[in-house]
Amino acid sequence: MKKNMSNTDKLIRLVIALLIAILFFLDVITGTLAIVLGIVAVALVITSLLNFCGVYAILGISTCKTK
Repeated sequence: MKKNMSNTDKLIRLVIALLIAILFFLDVITGTLAIVLGIVAVALVITSLLNFCGVYAILGISTCKTK
């Protein structure tokens, strides 16, 4: 897998995942919405850690600066 995410992109994804987690633990989101957003948050964290986004690869997008 070739990197296709910049540091800014990774930071934004991690902040969104953290926000979802905070809303879940404060019981702002519950039920089915909490489950769906939890799955989204996990996906955001995984893609951030791998520096690779499958959707970006399919669309031919890369926010990573090439050297």
